[in-house]
Amino acid sequence: MIDESWPHRIQPSINPQRTPGPIDLRRNFAQPAYSGLATFMGVPVCLTQEDLRAGEVDVAIMGVPLDQSVGHRGAAFGPRAIRSEERYLFNNYEDLVHASTRVHPFQQLRVVDYGDAAVDPFSHPNSMAPIKEMVTEIASVGATPILLGGDHTLLWPSVAALNEVHGPGSVAVVHFDAHPDCHAEVYGNTVSHTTPIYRLIEDEKIPGTNIVQCGLRAHSAPDDKQFNWMRRQGMKSHFMAEIERIGMNAVIDKLIADVSHVPNVYLSLDIDVLDPSHAPGTGTPEPAGLTTRELFPALRRLAHETNVIGMDVVEVAPNIDPGYSTALNARRAVFEVITGLAMRKMQISSTNYANPIVSGQVKFPMK
Repeated sequence: MIDESWPHRIQPSINPQRTPGPIDLRRNFAQPAYSGLATFMGVPVCLTQEDLRAGEVDVAIMGVPLDQSVGHRGAAFGPRAIRSEERYLFNNYEDLVHASTRVHPFQQLRVVDYGDAAVDPFSHPNSMAPIKEMVTEIASVGATPILLGGDHTLLWPSVAALNEVHGPGSVAVVHFDAHPDCHAEVYGNTVSHTTPIYRLIEDEKIPGTNIVQCGLRAHSAPDDKQFNWMRRQGMKSHFMAEIERIGMNAVIDKLIADVSHVPNVYLSLDIDVLDPSHAPGTGTPEPAGLTTRELFPALRRLAHETNVIGMDVVEVAPNIDPGYSTALNARRAVFEVITGLAMRKMQISSTNYANPIVSGQVKFPMK
C-alpha cells in the first residue's frame, strides 16, 4: 500500500486572499510562445481545489518531477521541459487548431496547469502519497488529470486515486510502452518505474483484464516468468510484432474493443514506446518502436472513442536529448489527447475522424 508518512506541504499557503479561480500568468496577450512564465501551452494556473471548482475546469495538467528509480536519471526534468520546450513564435492557446481535425480544443475545454506534486527528492516510496493526493484533488471535482513525468512509477498512485474516485474495478489502463513494467521488485525495491503494473494488480486489486498494453518490444522483458504471469492475470498485450503484422490502425481497433467492458479508461504513455529516432531523450530506449505518425492518431482515437478520465506521459529525460524532439513529441501527445477529449465533448460520432477537406475526402472549396 502507498505510504502516507512523507510530510509534504508542511507550511500553509502564503498566497494573498483572492477570489478562487484560474490565474492567467501572461503579462501580454500577444507575446512569443517562449517568453513569460512556463505553463503547459500557456494555459492559466490553478493553485487549489477551490480554483479548479470555481473555474469549472475540464482538464488539469500536473507535473511529477520524479526519477529516483531510473538507471539513467533525468526524467525529473521532464515536466519543466514539456511545459517550456515551445519553439514556435506565437502560441495563444485559445486559437490553436488541430491540423487533422480542424477542432479548436481549448475553445471546447477549460484546461489549466495545476503545478507539481510535492515529491520527496530522496525517496520514491515517500513520493507516492502526494501524487495520489493531487490526482484525487483534480478527479474529485470532475476534471481530468494529465500527469507530466517523471518516471513511470507515478502510474501506480495515479490509477489508485482514480480507482477510488470512480469506483473499484471501473478503470482500464491502456499502457503504451516498450517494456511491460510488471516486475514484482528490482534489486529488492518494490516501488520503481519497472513495477507499477504489478503494484496495480497486486496492491490495488485492479483486474488484470483491465490492463491493455501496446508496443512491447524489449529484448530483456518480459522474461518467461513475467510473460506467464501476465497471461495468468488476463492482461492483453499487443507486442510490436503484432503491429508489424497487421498495422497500427487494426491494433487500435482491438485496443478499443479490449476496454469496452470497462466504463473508464486511463492512458499511460511511456515515451520510449516511440522509436529512439523520435524520442532519444529517455532512460531506456529500445530500437524499432512506433513512429509519431502511428502514435498520435492512436491517442486521439482513444480519447475520442472511449471515456478517458486520466493520462500520463512519462520518462522524458531532456538532459540527454540535444534536439528537443522528445519533449516536443511528449507535448504533442498530450495535445492529441486533449483534442480527442474535445471531439468527444462535441459528440463527433465517426470512427477515426479526420476533417473531410483536410483528409482529401472532399474537394478543397474554391473561393
